[in-house]
Amino acid sequence: MIVTIDGPAGAGKSTVARQLADKLGFDFLDTGAMYRCVALLGSRQQIDWADQPALAAIAAALPLEFDGARVLLEGEDVSAEIRTPEVTALIHYAADNTQVREAMVALQRKLAAEDDVVTEGRDQGTVAFPHAECKIFLSASAEERAKRRVEQMRQAGKEVSVEQVLEQQNLRDQQDEAREVGGLKAADDALVVITDGMRAFEVVEHLERLVRIRM
Repeated sequence: MIVTIDGPAGAGKSTVARQLADKLGFDFLDTGAMYRCVALLGSRQQIDWADQPALAAIAAALPLEFDGARVLLEGEDVSAEIRTPEVTALIHYAADNTQVREAMVALQRKLAAEDDVVTEGRDQGTVAFPHAECKIFLSASAEERAKRRVEQMRQAGKEVSVEQVLEQQNLRDQQDEAREVGGLKAADDALVVITDGMRAFEVVEHLERLVRIRM
């Protein structure tokens, strides 16, 4: 069974999806980490961001592994580094690249081919897994999402302001929604869940009920 969770930046998809997968006994697929790794590796290699084939080549041979909650790039744990504002500001180069998206979707489908999976991102229910058995679109107000991101960054040892995160988040929302391929939108058959005022465990419990109904 495939459960997709799509939604805007800062909606808490990764945290909720990971906990939901644990409760269901499913694998967890963090697709956002994939694009972040492409952006990070592009930055490390100092590529010309206007050179789309060069970035696509990085994606096609991405040395990425998931080890539980850890994201490994060339064997290095980059779980914290890919969440920094510096990498976040570069994600759109990877996400807007059609060839990169094709490579990432192919990798996502390969990883989800044999096991039950909870997968989260922007286009999981619309592009990557249009026939998924359960699709969820998770969202919250812009202010709520910014506050959550600040707390997440603080726990990772990074101090940023709500204003800084909100500005960056609004830009990402615009970029995600305007993207021609894999743009942010709810699938027609997705269950829309607004999480303002809900704690993470409450969201997970609600989603678990929705998934078990579909099971």
